Amino acid sequence: MRRLIRTLAITVEKEVIYDLPLNSLKNYDIGWYWVDFQEPTEDEIMLLSSFFHFHPLAIEDCLEFVQRPKMDFYHHYFFVVVHSINQQTNEADEVDLFVSDHFVVTFHKKPVRDVNNIWHRVKKEPGLQNHPMQIMYHLIDHLVDEYFPPVYKLEDLINQVEDNTSDRTISELMEQVFDVRSELNKLRRTIIPMRDLLYRIISSSRLNSLMEKHIYFQDIYDHLLKLVEMIDANRELSADIRDSYLSISSDRMNRVMMTLTVMSSIFLPLTFIAGLYGMNFEYMPELAGKYSYFIVLAIMLLISVVMILFFHKMGWFRFHKGTKL
Repeated sequence: MRRLIRTLAITVEKEVIYDLPLNSLKNYDIGWYWVDFQEPTEDEIMLLSSFFHFHPLAIEDCLEFVQRPKMDFYHHYFFVVVHSINQQTNEADEVDLFVSDHFVVTFHKKPVRDVNNIWHRVKKEPGLQNHPMQIMYHLIDHLVDEYFPPVYKLEDLINQVEDNTSDRTISELMEQVFDVRSELNKLRRTIIPMRDLLYRIISSSRLNSLMEKHIYFQDIYDHLLKLVEMIDANRELSADIRDSYLSISSDRMNRVMMTLTVMSSIFLPLTFIAGLYGMNFEYMPELAGKYSYFIVLAIMLLISVVMILFFHKMGWFRFHKGTKL
């Protein structure tokens, strides 16, 4: 049977107690507590209002996917929306946090590996038992660390496209470039709002308990800045690769069109001569000549040679080789 919600309490003597009933969390000997809502039912969601008395707007944000990470301040707590990254799809999954000096409540509709890892580490690591802000910091730090593997993976794909060691066609390479750019844009829509959120956190004067942890949140902010720079650099590189391959494709098309133009130009006068002598007139002086057929063939050959030499002199046959960037 699925457990309703998870509870974790830290006593004033720094003892970690798991799975306390909700009504026991507000006892005098509890220093602070952590309640985790994972894949909550309708009845569990009602506890946000009936037991914790959170603001209706914050509860509404929990139930609806918020497109951008954000932070809202309320009377005795603040509400933070952060995003985790699905490593397979690069889609953003929302994690909501209610944080005060006495509790941290996490809410997420899908299992989040980093939440589970920190949950089990609290008992083993005394540093996580000091304050609810420690949970918030470690959770955000781990979520941001999970942003790096997808970015590195896409960077490797761009390098593979640029090198083209597998000798794929331009169409296949262009398709992959557009796929990579789509994934980069998807990550960018998650990471940039997270960067803005961290800037607001480290710049806020209302988070008094954050002052001693300022340098740690600044470190997360620096990681996000690095991620944004990597994504922008990869987007520019992919755009350059795209433009280069488009130029190569356009150049190849121009070569094909030039070849067809040369062939058409050579055969046009020959077709005119053949059409002229193919008319069904009875009196054409050249038709009665003994060598007229060979003379016309010679003229047609001469015209072809002259036109080929002329096109060569004009540089129409100077094709450039090479397809790598």
